[in-house]
Amino acid sequence: MNNLEKPQISFVLPAYNEGRHIKDALDKMDASVRSMGINYEIIVVDDGSKDETVKEAFGYSKHNDHVKVISYYQNIGKGHALKIGFFEAVGEIVAFIDSDLDIDPFQIKKYINVLDRGDLVIASKKHPQSNVEAPLLRKFLSSGFNTLVRLLTGLDLKDTQTGLKACKRKSLEKVFSVLAVKRFAFDVELLAVANLYGLKIVEMPVNIQLKKSSFSIKEISNMFIDLLGITYRLRVTKQYLNVKLDNNID
Repeated sequence: MNNLEKPQISFVLPAYNEGRHIKDALDKMDASVRSMGINYEIIVVDDGSKDETVKEAFGYSKHNDHVKVISYYQNIGKGHALKIGFFEAVGEIVAFIDSDLDIDPFQIKKYINVLDRGDLVIASKKHPQSNVEAPLLRKFLSSGFNTLVRLLTGLDLKDTQTGLKACKRKSLEKVFSVLAVKRFAFDVELLAVANLYGLKIVEMPVNIQLKKSSFSIKEISNMFIDLLGITYRLRVTKQYLNVKLDNNID
């Protein structure tokens, strides 16, 4: 990529212990984006991996100047990695996709094309046109969590957790600046605040193969605790709205 050419789109890949797969993921990402014929950058955010993720990603970036690698020592959480990647991005459009590539990156083009209808386009496993391969227990837990999200936050979306989203950077800058969740319910907070700020969210179908069968009791507990924190800030302290109002004061 010519350094004088500003990327039109930034792709953010959060990664944790993906050393065995990160090169393949970057190959697939790069091939899918090159087919669009646009200026782009791919930002890998290594969230304190303990394996060879950083080494492999940096090695790949030496031969592909579209790829940028950000790394920090401590594992903080996927939400933190996405936030770091968003503020590092320079494209007018920012897309997020999990580096395990449960979702084929060649689907991204459809999401970007739909951004003329909204500020944020998200993959939804519950969309009637989606094709989802996942263990039954995981589907059950996902449905249960979404029911809690709708009840506690009032967010009228059928799915919040699928790891493919695209947004207009300018529209989401204030949203990302107030997000507090670093790990488990980051997606819920992102969408709840975007909805609170009046941004238009569009749900899109997705083809996805979920490999992980379920979540540990600790992960489920932490997601619930994060969700309660979001609900408290949203409905009790109205923290997100207060910050938005403060930002509007000259």
